Amino acid sequence: MKNIISDTEAADTIPLKLVVYLALLAAVVVLLAQAWSIASPALQDAEIKAQAETASLSLLSIQGGYARNSEDRYNPEGSMCTLKFSLPPSVRYVSFGVDPDQECNGNLTDSEWVIENNTLICQYKNGVKKRVFLEGAPIHFIKGIENSEGIWIPAASQEGDETLDLQNTSVIIEYPVSGEFLFEMVTHNGTRYTMARF
Repeated sequence: MKNIISDTEAADTIPLKLVVYLALLAAVVVLLAQAWSIASPALQDAEIKAQAETASLSLLSIQGGYARNSEDRYNPEGSMCTLKFSLPPSVRYVSFGVDPDQECNGNLTDSEWVIENNTLICQYKNGVKKRVFLEGAPIHFIKGIENSEGIWIPAASQEGDETLDLQNTSVIIEYPVSGEFLFEMVTHNGTRYTMARF
């Protein structure tokens, strides 16, 4: 019977086996890293699409609800919804009811804005846009501001302007698109709006 302590027959092959196993492990890690770099953009796109569709459903859910008259300060609040976004850094902005960057160059002030009611647009930093269309009757978006009494009103009504320009009838959340964003149904000059309260 051999003494286990003095048996050194396999000791010579341990370093070679260790090198082979480490090389195999490194190859597996490299393959996993490549697979992740390929899958990551697809997973991000799916997450962005899921959040945009959830937001569109939330906005649609309040359209048939009560709309507060923005000119009457004693009216109760209108139907509201909160949109939650945690979009990746690759998203430049999310816009509601307007396309503010027709040229897709990232500059929101160098071109005319185009109204797109019933549309939610996500633009990536590379210029690509994804649109989510909201079904049903036309949905008009409007930017809201808080007046001196702490009541949210359409931005144009604070200026005493009866006509609403594109800067006031659109809502844009620029990078970083992350957090909770409240929308309320209101009426202004007889038109129903989905007003941003942020």
